[in-house]
Amino acid sequence: MLIRLLRRAMPPYAGFLAAIALLQLVGVIANLYLPSLNGRIIDEGVARGDIGYIWRTGAVMLVVSVVSIIAAISVARLGSQVAASVGRDTRASVFSRVLSFSDREVLGFGAPTLITRAGNDVTQVQTVVSMLLMVVIQAPIMMVGGIIMALQEDAGLAWIMAVAVPLLAVAVGLIIGRMVPWFRAMQESVDRVNRILREQITGVRVVRAFVREQVERDRFAVANTTYTEASLNVGRLMAIAFPTVMVIFNLSSAAVLWFGAQRVEAGAVQVGGLIAFMQYLIQVLMAVMMTTMTAMMIPRAEVSARRIGEVLATESTVTDPVAPLPIEEEYAGVEFRDVTFHYPGAEAPVLDGISFAARPGTTTAIIGSTGAGKTTLLSLIPRLHDVTGGAVLVGGRDVRDARLEDVWGRIAYVPQKPYLFSGTVATNLRYGDPHADEAALWDSLAVAQAADFVERMDGGLDARIAQGGTNVSGGQRQRLAIARALVRGADILLFDDSFSALDVATDARLRAALEARTAYTTVIVVAQRVSTIVDADQIVVLDDGAVVGVGTHTQLLETCPTYREIAESQKAGSAGTAGVPA
Repeated sequence: MLIRLLRRAMPPYAGFLAAIALLQLVGVIANLYLPSLNGRIIDEGVARGDIGYIWRTGAVMLVVSVVSIIAAISVARLGSQVAASVGRDTRASVFSRVLSFSDREVLGFGAPTLITRAGNDVTQVQTVVSMLLMVVIQAPIMMVGGIIMALQEDAGLAWIMAVAVPLLAVAVGLIIGRMVPWFRAMQESVDRVNRILREQITGVRVVRAFVREQVERDRFAVANTTYTEASLNVGRLMAIAFPTVMVIFNLSSAAVLWFGAQRVEAGAVQVGGLIAFMQYLIQVLMAVMMTTMTAMMIPRAEVSARRIGEVLATESTVTDPVAPLPIEEEYAGVEFRDVTFHYPGAEAPVLDGISFAARPGTTTAIIGSTGAGKTTLLSLIPRLHDVTGGAVLVGGRDVRDARLEDVWGRIAYVPQKPYLFSGTVATNLRYGDPHADEAALWDSLAVAQAADFVERMDGGLDARIAQGGTNVSGGQRQRLAIARALVRGADILLFDDSFSALDVATDARLRAALEARTAYTTVIVVAQRVSTIVDADQIVVLDDGAVVGVGTHTQLLETCPTYREIAESQKAGSAGTAGVPA
């Protein structure tokens, strides 16, 4: 999977790769030439006392060393740039693919693992790319060239190289083989730790309310211990690897000196040639070590690449049609035609046989008991999910036949849990329309009954908003989310229980202002309170995923027992709590 990922990521940087290969070739040739020059200085200069030869050859060595240094720095610079670019492109590809996912794919993977795959996993691949670019060309040339040059110096000691090189490769290979399962366990443990930490941070109020701090600490400790054990096992294996390499290095050097001294004494080789042979042996062993050390990182990168590949290979179940059709109506309405929807793996449908129409300039309310399918119904309009039966029409066009951008461009959606992004009030409102001027922002805030508290905030439109809007109250967050939807100026406004955190007076003022603003807009409101939807043009009553009543408030009180029961329960609840002391 790693190779497949690199094949896709590397082509744009072919020019850089060619330059890296050329520079590495120059650097390796320079490094291979230096031991030979050093041997000549010893044999021809030092042994004969020829100072001029030493200076001349030393000057050549200096030039060769400078060339080697420049080549090494250039390779490091270009290699890092290519690796960083590959990481950037891969991260962008993962991010782009995740943005294209429907709710089904996002829930299937889970947010924690998607974050890990776009962050930690891409970093692992990027690190290995950097190492490969440093080693993949240099090491083979260094090994082959080093062996050839060593044999030219003294073929009689070649058996030492024939023993040391395979021994080093086998020893490090065995260690790498033990590392692979632990690397896989580490990446899976990172996912688990991220998931638990995310749950605990998000649900910290629930944890404290139910006094479950110790339980959550224990749950995190288990996941953290698993990750720690995997990391420690990898660390132990790496700790074994380096001493093993050094032992083989030192034994090889000792063998060269021991047996080489005998050959020098016998006149089979000169001292300079012996020193050069030992340097070539060290270069060959270094190349083997560099290759094996890089190979140590490949298993973890392979695991990461496989996880990245899973994301990139997953196609969204909600896609643009092959031949998209335009939405031609100037003011788009919404129609449900015998809509059925199953969640994947569910035995029974969440929605079954839903049919109604919401026309421009009207307000359609959807009400029902908890779990009746109200939010799911609303999510089918912007294609957060696709229907499993029937059709949802926007502007007279089946949403599956139109481009997603065309459908989304007609819709402004206020979700059940309004989310604000880190930034300012203005940047959050302009999420609806990046080109909106301040007058449009204040107008939308006024309709959403948010202008007063925004004026009181330090900076007004430039007041800071924390991530998730945690520095404002729930009601203020809802009103800012409603204002953001109004700034968009879409044909269709979808409110998913977006007035639940508002008091009755603010709710009434907002609905009155909204009615004047939406003369040509299709408004669909999911609500729990009957008082919020009492003035709606039509109310759709859901019960267990089916429509059990459609009409106005007055009509439904007479004809729909489910609606009458909801209205009476809320009326009784209000009456029952009216005289209760605070």
